[in-house]
Amino acid sequence: MPRWPKNYKKKHPDRNYKKEAEYENSPEQVARRVERNKARRRAERKGLVRKGDGKEVHHVGAPRKGSLAGVPTRVTTRAKNRRIQPKRS
Repeated sequence: MPRWPKNYKKKHPDRNYKKEAEYENSPEQVARRVERNKARRRAERKGLVRKGDGKEVHHVGAPRKGSLAGVPTRVTTRAKNRRIQPKRS
């Protein structure tokens, strides 16, 4: 099953996919992704989450930019974690 409808790009012509890819592959974002994956693996080893269980590891009080190392985490549902919005500065 595709993640997006087949005509998604046609509906969103103003979206810059190349710029998104460059941002996602920037060193800072790669480092943050590594930290998120590490936190997920730690929770899996503790038995708090499992693959396909609909849970996510929420980083409590995470900074908008910078490292996620040392930030406390907790397990939440995917829906709840997506509703949580960080403070905008």
